[in-house]
Amino acid sequence: MKVIGDVDIKGLEKLRSGKVREMFSFDDRILIVTTDRISAFDFILPSLIPFKGMILNKISVFWFNYLKGIIDNHLIETDVKRFPKFLRKNKNILEGRAVIVKRVKVFPIECVVRGYITGSGWEEYKRTGKIGDLELPPDLIKCDRLPEAIFTPTTKEVSGHDIAITINKAKRIFGAETVNFLKEKSIELYLKASEYAIRQGIIIADTKFEFGATDDGIILADEVLTPDSSRFWPLDEYKPGQEQKSFDKQYVRDYLLSTDWDRKSSPPVLPHDVIKKTSEKYIDAYEKITGEKFKV
Repeated sequence: MKVIGDVDIKGLEKLRSGKVREMFSFDDRILIVTTDRISAFDFILPSLIPFKGMILNKISVFWFNYLKGIIDNHLIETDVKRFPKFLRKNKNILEGRAVIVKRVKVFPIECVVRGYITGSGWEEYKRTGKIGDLELPPDLIKCDRLPEAIFTPTTKEVSGHDIAITINKAKRIFGAETVNFLKEKSIELYLKASEYAIRQGIIIADTKFEFGATDDGIILADEVLTPDSSRFWPLDEYKPGQEQKSFDKQYVRDYLLSTDWDRKSSPPVLPHDVIKKTSEKYIDAYEKITGEKFKV
């Protein structure tokens, strides 16, 4: 199985090359290709993870379809066999990992929803008893389930870490009506997805959504509820008060933290066993979420 890193499509303008996705412009549409790259600590690692791009793409498509009753999304076509003829010539690159989507004006805000307290939210809570401008109960422990899902937006940075902002600041930047809409839809999407995932044996601890504006209103865009944009924990191993096992790329972060890499210089190559284990975690996440065996 060929792993895909950099992608170029003859005759197409590349709009953007992100940490994982490549975006190309044609007509009034955009082609998104999800590569097998993996990032950690704001670095794109030199190692590729087999099947990762396909899995992220397929999981996103699953959720876009499952959640479309809540809000429209940017998908136009997900099957390479129905792509324009000139794109089908690149089937060996695009199969399973590419979608054609609408052009949207993406809001430069990450719509983070937390159902459990972990990561940067836990660190902030320990210091202040709050996340952003949201007061939380005083007796929470690490990885506790929150009394209700909360909306904790961040900026969307082109490079480096996204920066947490309060809901009030988000309203000053984007307008109260827009932020209230994004908050309402983000929480609604999270709750519906979480209820489904629990039945599949997965806790969605937190996730982030992106939305864009079109002539017809605000729609859901980018990726949805993947192991790269969310924390997935196995339900049968969940124990509050400690770090949780996960289906996301935390396994890679943990490996890197065990090395002497300073997180400032170029990152090291991942060992074969770490690459293999990471690929298996992504496959496991796909199969649990969709209820289907992963097929190349």
